Amino acid sequence: MEDLFKVALGIEYPWFISNLSFDSDSKRLDVQLSYKRGSHFEVDNTACPVHDTVEKSWRHLNFFEHECHLHARIPRVKTPDGRTIMVTPPWSGKLSGFTLLFEALILQLCKHMPVHQLAKMTGISDYRIWNMLDVYVAAARFDEDWSSVSAIGMDETSVAKGHDYITLFVDMNQRRTLHVAEGKGHETVAEFVTQLNEHQGNSKQIEQVSCDMSPAFIKGVREFLPNAAITFDKFHVAKIINEGVDWVRREEAKTNPLLKNSRFVFLKNDANLTVKQRKKKEELQISELNLNSMEALRMRENFQQIYHAKTALSFVKLLNDWVKWVEKCGLKPMEKVANTIARHIDGILQWKTSQLNNGILEGLNSVIQAAKRKARGYKKKHFATIAHLITGKLNLSAINSKYKPT
Repeated sequence: MEDLFKVALGIEYPWFISNLSFDSDSKRLDVQLSYKRGSHFEVDNTACPVHDTVEKSWRHLNFFEHECHLHARIPRVKTPDGRTIMVTPPWSGKLSGFTLLFEALILQLCKHMPVHQLAKMTGISDYRIWNMLDVYVAAARFDEDWSSVSAIGMDETSVAKGHDYITLFVDMNQRRTLHVAEGKGHETVAEFVTQLNEHQGNSKQIEQVSCDMSPAFIKGVREFLPNAAITFDKFHVAKIINEGVDWVRREEAKTNPLLKNSRFVFLKNDANLTVKQRKKKEELQISELNLNSMEALRMRENFQQIYHAKTALSFVKLLNDWVKWVEKCGLKPMEKVANTIARHIDGILQWKTSQLNNGILEGLNSVIQAAKRKARGYKKKHFATIAHLITGKLNLSAINSKYKPT
């Protein structure tokens, strides 16, 4: 039995299992470890004699449904320069009281389930688990090299109800979260640049930025990322046009009952319409009322086709022609949309060169928001930790040799 646990725990000389105690009533297994008398322990490539010992305990992986705890008297050694240093046993985790294997399990489970649920399952406090996550995330991010990052995406997301926001900065090529900043102002870009400098990068290496038309984001990029060309996310542009179309429909629906229950006909792409919605759209198309809503919908559908232009020249021409058409269409909400697009046309045209869009960022954001919903929300101080853990592609194996990425 002792040999079995020695292999399972990875115990090597001079350590050995001195005693096993199993209590079926309390469903607990206690493993006592010791070391060979007269052993020396290496510190800075020097074998040092034992000075004294300190009793320590660690929570380990469960033995079936039984909690497993390791106990050992850990030696403190005298170094040649007179220091007294406590030896770190090979099974000890990064936090006091846990083994490496147990911490590796916690890290894996926290990527897939709420911390509070895991705390109840393991009998460990939420505080200790969050402390463990904070330590590992900080350690994994500390030595990251961002010197090759050239294209980033920026997007705001809510931490809680109301106006509590954070901004995600994502490496668009590696598809991973680099930084999480509080707020959604231009100063978040300055904060990102500070982090970039601390990870072997600099502001001049960022050549492409994908973001929405937020004035704060635009100001931040222009002020702190001097070499970056902005690409306005095409999904955000489409959202602005959708809002214009919906505004036209809502105003017209006040006087035309034919438009009742037709909202999603105007918000969805044709391929996504249900049978009932497609029938409604056909009914509106054959109407002899010359509906403003249908004219606005035609503008939206024409805009979407612009992104299929085969050359940059045709993309520029089609977009300019669309703006000129809609600016004089007589539908105030759509004219406002066209004016917005005209003011930001350089960033929209940049898409044809960069091909960047925030679909990657939205995907990471949706993963974070799904985790938040499962956990019924996170405190702001924990939000960045969980965002990095599940979307940061952190090299946790470098911190914990027992951790196996999935």
